[in-house]
Amino acid sequence: MRDFGGIVERVPARSVRPRSADEVVEALREARTRRLDAVPRGCGHSTFGQSLTNGICLDMRGLAGVEDVAPGHAVAAAGTTWREVLAATLPHGLAPPVLTDFLDVTVGGTISAGGVGGTSHLHGTQADHLLALDVVEDGRVVPCSPRVRPELFGEVRGGLGRHGVITSATLRLVPAPERVLTCTVPCRDAADLLRLQDGLAADDVSGQAKPSPDGWRYEIKATLYGDGPVPPGTTGTEELPFLAFADRMRPDVEELVALGEWARPHPWAMVFLPRERAADVIETTLKGMTPHDLGLSGVVLVKALRVGHVPMLAAPPEPVLFSVLKTASPGCASVSDMLAANRALLDRARAVGGTGYRVGAIPD
Repeated sequence: MRDFGGIVERVPARSVRPRSADEVVEALREARTRRLDAVPRGCGHSTFGQSLTNGICLDMRGLAGVEDVAPGHAVAAAGTTWREVLAATLPHGLAPPVLTDFLDVTVGGTISAGGVGGTSHLHGTQADHLLALDVVEDGRVVPCSPRVRPELFGEVRGGLGRHGVITSATLRLVPAPERVLTCTVPCRDAADLLRLQDGLAADDVSGQAKPSPDGWRYEIKATLYGDGPVPPGTTGTEELPFLAFADRMRPDVEELVALGEWARPHPWAMVFLPRERAADVIETTLKGMTPHDLGLSGVVLVKALRVGHVPMLAAPPEPVLFSVLKTASPGCASVSDMLAANRALLDRARAVGGTGYRVGAIPD
């Protein structure tokens, strides 16, 4: 069995597809009796074997669905994808404050990782917007929240399933816009990109570095949910229904599947950098990179975050998420060379007070 990263392979002793929290309890009891690891798996979108095990694989997609949609909240089972969450909440004019760029990942999976999106510069991570969780711990299902078992609540958010298995989450919801306006803003360099991100009055912001004949060019996608002013320096705009914007990766994914790129190994490197040192690390990293090192469908993203209250995330103050999302395409750098570069990036990040985002493929 592999995950999206396509680098690590493990064969589970047994795969279980629980359809209730009680069945999760039973599977964990079996794992304990047999002295096996038990690892929850949603859509398997991890990149370095985080959702794989030689023990018992808990296929959480059997535990899916959204209930109790109301102003301010909804309850989602852990195996529910964010696409399914939106399908349940948008008819009520509601959506989570933070969405991942790719919707076909699960609620439990991204909460266990933290969950970063384009609105994280305002709202932090997805794990910051949970009202309550149900978690299997010590052979029973227990509720937790900021007031009920707050220590457990802190450990499972961003804990990669190591401190308990999330079975359901009460999500905070906010009014969703009907349409949005996305603006493209070119930037001179990484420092200019970060400066503009800090000052933009936009609801969703994502920075990107793209290879060009002259090196790397930088741009920001700034998306307005309301009638705010178009950012200075905008060179293009696109108006979309909110759902089309939230699901904007679908056409790209379909193309990558058709080209075979989606199935290739993805040695992704993702690090949190302190704001004051981020531009230097980004520029130094990209100066030593070529399109050959990134892969044919690789992407470089830069997202400034608001610090939330997720202790297990271990991000520095005022963090910038620098993501070098590589694909081991034919004729490009090998997986081993990409992993070595990932390790060098992690060392560079740690040298300035940064940390690794543990969903990436970085050998430690």
